Parts: sequence; structure tokens; C-alpha cells
Amino acid sequence: MTRAKSPTVAELIARSWVSFVGSGPGDPDLLTVRAADLIRQADVVVTEAPEHAGLVRALLGLPELSADADTKASEADDAEGEEQTPAGPELVDGGFGEDGQPLTHAARAKVIVKQAKRGLRVVRLLAGDPFLYASGPEEAQACAKAGIGFEIVPGVSSVAAVPAYAGIPLTSKDHREVAVVTCGDRVDWTRYADNRTLVLLSAVEKIGEVAKALIAAGRDAATAVAMTRVGTTTEQQTVTSSLEHIAADARAARMAAPAVVVVGDVVDLREKLSWFETKPLFGWRVLVPRTKDQAASLSIGLRGHGAVPEEVPTISVEPPRNPLQMDKAVRGLVEGRYEWIAFTSVNAVRAVREKFEEYGLDARAFSGLKIAAVGDKTAAAIAAWGLRADLVPSGEQSAAGLLADWPEYDEVLDPINRVFLPRADIATETLVAGLIELGWECDDVTAYRTVRATPPPAPVRDAIKSGRFDAVVFTSSSTVRNLVGIAGKPHPTTVIAVIGPATAKTAEEHGLRVDVLAPKPDVDELVRALADFGAARRAAMVEAGEPVTKPSDRKPTARRSSRAKA
Repeated sequence: MTRAKSPTVAELIARSWVSFVGSGPGDPDLLTVRAADLIRQADVVVTEAPEHAGLVRALLGLPELSADADTKASEADDAEGEEQTPAGPELVDGGFGEDGQPLTHAARAKVIVKQAKRGLRVVRLLAGDPFLYASGPEEAQACAKAGIGFEIVPGVSSVAAVPAYAGIPLTSKDHREVAVVTCGDRVDWTRYADNRTLVLLSAVEKIGEVAKALIAAGRDAATAVAMTRVGTTTEQQTVTSSLEHIAADARAARMAAPAVVVVGDVVDLREKLSWFETKPLFGWRVLVPRTKDQAASLSIGLRGHGAVPEEVPTISVEPPRNPLQMDKAVRGLVEGRYEWIAFTSVNAVRAVREKFEEYGLDARAFSGLKIAAVGDKTAAAIAAWGLRADLVPSGEQSAAGLLADWPEYDEVLDPINRVFLPRADIATETLVAGLIELGWECDDVTAYRTVRATPPPAPVRDAIKSGRFDAVVFTSSSTVRNLVGIAGKPHPTTVIAVIGPATAKTAEEHGLRVDVLAPKPDVDELVRALADFGAARRAAMVEAGEPVTKPSDRKPTARRSSRAKA
């Protein structure tokens, strides 16, 4: 057998390709569609900023890397027996060398060329836009010199994006001209003495000198100035002032790079147009104690209101210890033993579907069977299987709501009087007792187990107990019990939000004061209720003339005696 010939260096270079991709100003949602596609296809991603590795992993749905050895070990244990998640592209640090020092433009270019010569698909991530105040031109020239093909994928530049997130338009009907200035040592500030809007980069350390130079050049000392640090992220902070006072105000606010400074009358529009920093949960660090596969939708909703969700698994969903009961019930379903099947959670739908796939069955096995769902989310999971729920509560989406609409058994109309109820091992008996009262017989089957997850790393446990989380959202009684069990009780200053009365009761039994109760047991309603609470809290502070703070900023005080309801 002839051994395949290894490609030559020339052949590798001929097939190599580098995509210089702008990662935007910081908010990962501002990554372009083209940029996201290239990252997904890349063999190697050369990063620039420390947050780029996390951006790539988040985009590809890969788990975050943890420095905590116990956490890594537990993650490995959880993955045992499951299909392993692909490792993703190789990540190469293009920002710093092995000595920890920032790389020069020339050194970065060498890194890019070296990676490209391997004949792989290389993505070079650059903050903002590759060709705007970045090292993209130098690195692209190095590729051209080495005969390596490349492309430029523009990104959203911080020049426009950061002011936009601060609520400051760079142009208006009365101000049409903009100048972007990098604040080096040899800027002739007399060129900017007119009333043009100025966008200043690298100005934080020199803002006092720059302001004096602009005033000396003829700018009015009262000219409005805004300085925004880490713009487009939930750590964004903006200080508005004037040329005369910006240096002192920036020092008082402890402003630091990276920051963008805007000088001009357009800054005054921020008072009416600030939209990002005024979100009801802006900057709130919110603990999301849920199962690993259920946290995503809740976190997305929280981010939409400006929060920083931190997912901490407290429950692990596992198969039942004895699968024979589930096997028997599924066989009975196929053989026509049941009139109804009642799903009380998305996990129950998933468990039955997995058992079907194990037997080589599909949705056709449900022919002639009536299907009940405890709520809209469960009904949606059923619909994703190609089925339709015949019964969804018209009122409260809970076991009680399901019972309220469930028909009594009728010997004439119902040929079979048995209900298949696949549930968690810790489910309450409310539904079973109610169905029996209505004349039905129930096969109450353990479809899955909910067990307590591994404790989170020590820094997270400490943050929970010391009040560094602004809020915790509980979506079930078990999340309350398990969080307290693995990490301890949240600090009294932390806002407690719960999905329903049963969860509220459990929280109170564990010594927690409930601040927010969703009007109905639904994740979206829970997020909305917490956002309404945050908006009301912010409005009260603004009306009282107080600075807007987060719950984690305040001193421990007596908690409110009344529960907030949306």
C-alpha cells in the first residue's frame, strides 16, 4: 500500500488562508454574522484581548474553562458515558508573548504567518475593526509578503458603538462633522478649536492636559464632555462633565482605560437618549441556580434587561435507578394500555422521548392517546416532537391548574381509565390524588431523578454568602433546597425572586425573604417580574435624588416586609 505523501511547505502556504475578523467593541452580540460563521469553521483562532477566548467558547457552545481543579474533575465525572463536546478550534494568544509582555505589531504578524503556514483555516480576532486603530494592516501586509491569502471582515468599531451605548449620537441635525483623535504626544489641538464633535481615544490618562489644550485653543470651558469606560458591556460606566471639570470628575469616578471620550454639544442628548445604562437590571449580578441544560433561556432573558447572569448548576437530572418501571410503562403505551399521558415538565418529555429512541419508536406510537401538558413550555417541548397537547391548563400552569381542567372518567366515553404519568422521583402527590378522585387510575412512573449537583467553586460560594450577587432567581423548590445545601443561604441584601407560591414557601422555610413573586409559574414572567422590581427600585432612587446603586452596593439593612408582585 502506498503511503500518502505529506504536503510540502509550498503546498501548505498555497492552501492557507487568514481571516482578519473584527470582534466588535465588547458586547458579543455585536459580532457580525460573517465573523460568527468564520469562527465556527476555524481550525485556529488567534486572539488579542483576554475576553476573546471566552467569546469563542460561548459562540461554539463550549463549557468555560475553570482553574478550579475540583470543578474540572466534577465536570469530567458528569460527562462520563455521554457524547463528548468537541474541543473547538485551537486558541493562540496573539496579544501577549510567553514572557507575559504585550506583543509588538511585528511580533504579532510573525505569529499569524507561522499559524497560516500550517495550512489551516486561521481566524485572527481583533478588537473593534481590523483596519481602524488596530494592527490589522501590518499583519495583513505580512501575509501578503509571505504569499498567504487573506480577507478582512469589518467589525463594529468602538468609535461609534461606545457613544451609541452611552446614548450619545455623534451627529445630529445641528452637528454634522466629527473628528476622531488618538491622543498622542504631538496632537495640534488648535486644529480642533471649532465646534466639531470630537471622539478621543487613549485619552483617559491625558484628559486633563487635553482639556486644557482645547480650552487654550478656543473651546468654551463649559463644553460638554462624556467619558465611557468598557463601553457596550454590563460594566459600562459613563461620566458626563465639562472641559473645565472632566479631569477632576474622571478621577473621582476612578475612570480607567479602555474608555472613549466624546466632546461636544451632542453629549447633552444623553440625558434623553441613555438606554443601556438605564436598563432595569443593568450590571446586576444574578445567580441562576438551575439544571445545566435549562439555564440558557433564563439567562438570555436576564441579559436582555442588562443583568449579568451566572449559571450555577444545583440540580443534575439523571435516569431512574431502576429503569424497568419506565420500560414497562412505555411498552404499555405502545400496546394501548393508556387513555392519557400527562407531562408535568420538559424533563419528563425528554425522558420519554429518549426511551422511545432507545426502542426505535417515534411519535406515531402516540396514535389514539390523549396528551396533557402542565404548561406552555412543556407543550412546546411536545410540539417539537411533532405532537400536539390535547390539554393545557386554561388558568394556573401547575398540577392544580391541570386538575382544574381535567375531565372526570366516563365509562361510556372513555374506553380506558388509566393515565401514564412520567415524573421526577421527588414530585408531589397532588396530581395523582386529584386524578384518582376524578375516577382515573394512575401509573405514577419515575422517569428521571433530580439529584443535588456538585458544590460550586469556593469564590462563588463566598459571593453567595457575602452578598456580592444582586439577585437570585429560583425556578422550583428543589433549586432552593439544593442551593442552600451546596452553597449556603444567600446574603440578606440579595434580592430573592421565585417562580411561584410553592417555591416562595420553600424559600421562606429556609429563612429567605422573598422580594419578587412571578404572577404565574413561567420563566419569562419571572424575568419580567424581576425587571419590574429593578425598574421600580431605580425610579425610586432617581425620584429621591439618590445615586442609582445595585443591591450588592448597599449596606446590610432590614429587608422589606412586603413581597413585590408583578
